[in-house]
Amino acid sequence: MTDNSRAEFRIVGGHPALDLVNTVTPRLRGGAADLDYLTSPAELLAWSRRIELIDTRDYSAVESTWRSAPELAEKALRATLEIREATYDVLAPSAAGAVVATDGVKTSLGSAFERLMLRWSAAAARSMLIPKTDQAHGVAELVVGTSPAQLIPDRLVVAAVELVRTVELRQLRACPVEEGGCGWLFLDRSRNGSRRWCAMEDCGTRAKIRKLGERRRATAVPAI
Repeated sequence: MTDNSRAEFRIVGGHPALDLVNTVTPRLRGGAADLDYLTSPAELLAWSRRIELIDTRDYSAVESTWRSAPELAEKALRATLEIREATYDVLAPSAAGAVVATDGVKTSLGSAFERLMLRWSAAAARSMLIPKTDQAHGVAELVVGTSPAQLIPDRLVVAAVELVRTVELRQLRACPVEEGGCGWLFLDRSRNGSRRWCAMEDCGTRAKIRKLGERRRATAVPAI
């Protein structure tokens, strides 16, 4: 995170599905976000290119399709946001440091799995197995996102299901909200598993500055 604005924010999740989860802030289980970075198809398209979910050719195909049929762009955005929230609902209970908002969790874990499964099934139906010319490893390649209109949500839900299936839970963490963090999820791949913040340059630094201020106020000599 940088600040409470629409400025470009850090990509810190370590996986496309977590980068998607982190497009709102703060992240609280059952809580509303103060800021959402994906409020339009244009923002979704730019973000997808930035995290390299799509390449330049994909970008052109999606942009052209969405420009000619805005209703398809809105449909893709709605699908992406559903995938985002379902992914968070599935992963957050297992993320060290994830916080539940005061009004609790509004959706059941079963519902989140079902939403992901339905989106994944639709994406699988639009995917293709293409024979490979180089068969040193495998004889076919799975191509996800054959329809430009739904290419982005299709690739995101496949990434989300892959992560849900394979994530090492000891690596899954949430930036500690109770200590001034944002609640974003990330994979801690540090050698000793000591990463606490989404980004030390952002939440970690702000938390240190705040604690320093609190210590100074606590030790200040009152004026006579």
